[in-house]
Amino acid sequence: MPEIFMTDWPQFSPDDINRRENTLEVVKLMANAAQTAPNAGGVSQVEAHIVWGYKEQEKIARKMEELAWEVENGQMGRLFKYEAVMVRESDAVLLLGNYRAHETPMDAGCGSCGGVDNCSFFYNRRPHIDGQVDTTKRTFSTLVNGPLCTLRVRDLGFSIGSALFMANKLMVDARAFMTVGVAGQHLGYCPNSGIVVGILVASIGKNPFVDVNTDYHVTNMAKMIDNMRRKYCLNRQAGGDYRFNDPGWAAEKARQKGKEKEGQNGDI
Repeated sequence: MPEIFMTDWPQFSPDDINRRENTLEVVKLMANAAQTAPNAGGVSQVEAHIVWGYKEQEKIARKMEELAWEVENGQMGRLFKYEAVMVRESDAVLLLGNYRAHETPMDAGCGSCGGVDNCSFFYNRRPHIDGQVDTTKRTFSTLVNGPLCTLRVRDLGFSIGSALFMANKLMVDARAFMTVGVAGQHLGYCPNSGIVVGILVASIGKNPFVDVNTDYHVTNMAKMIDNMRRKYCLNRQAGGDYRFNDPGWAAEKARQKGKEKEGQNGDI
């Protein structure tokens, strides 16, 4: 009868893919939960992109490592490097973006964006014609292409919270990352959005998004396993022909000889 066998190692093996496919179904439900989250004005404003697979996740991770060397803040650069490893260790990536925050602000005159209570802080820094923002200039040099309508960004936060709540209810590990969203935006995911946040999702034995070693871009599990393999192969090559030089067997004979000697002393 048909069988489905699942395990979380080795990565991307057929058995691991079986497990990942289940996680992918959870991520789809998380995207649905994000779409149904409350938002100001009751208008749609959140788009989602699901990224899954070795090549696709590696592309995001490498873009994060590229950005790590471009940011001025040294600590921020380390976050990009650390969290790039987490992208590789994830089962899937959910990218959520708000496509109104940079184009159609709430126009509530709240001043939350940092200016006076008439939205002029936003409009004075965005090209616009008769109140319609021109979004055709899509290049930017900062991590986030601001200014943004803070109320719209808050609504994105509600969507992220709804997605994380769904992950919690379905017992998978998930965590939101600004760095992942920035890299995803540079790669063209959530193409209509002014701000994007990435949620990493995994259902493996140990949550890969907490308990992170320092210098994690160098001391992560994949690097440690590769280092062990390298040393193991070197020891095999340096050990000589196992038929004539077997230190393990010599040690075993020495232990057996010691036990025999102890037995003889006990008889006396």
